[in-house]
Amino acid sequence: MTVEAQRAVAAAVVVRGERVLLVRRRVAEGALSWQFPAGKIESEETPEEAAARETEEETGLLVVPQSVLGQRVHPMTGREIHYIACRPAGGQAVVASADEVAGLAWATHGEIPQYVPYGLFGPVQNYLDEALLS
Repeated sequence: MTVEAQRAVAAAVVVRGERVLLVRRRVAEGALSWQFPAGKIESEETPEEAAARETEEETGLLVVPQSVLGQRVHPMTGREIHYIACRPAGGQAVVASADEVAGLAWATHGEIPQYVPYGLFGPVQNYLDEALLS
């Protein structure tokens, strides 16, 4: 396996009001089509920095990392992924990287299963239950 293939991924769980930001990948990874803004963690950055950078690159939205929600090897991709709770800090979410992202949505708690029918990582689901339903 190459170093590139082993590089971990950071995902930004961005909550605004009662909605969470999801992006639809231009190229799906198996059953994964809709997911959180995410990308590979560069060698010189932390997962929090990568989550913020990837969100800006993919959606144009500036975010501030708030907390680490957890990490796992994703059951569908086999990649190590770090989930980072972030809050919006400026800009508007748009498709900023059309070669990577085909669409975006601000989903309510009840809409998440329509976008992610296979369920979310437990700590992420718990965070969204609290953040979107409180």
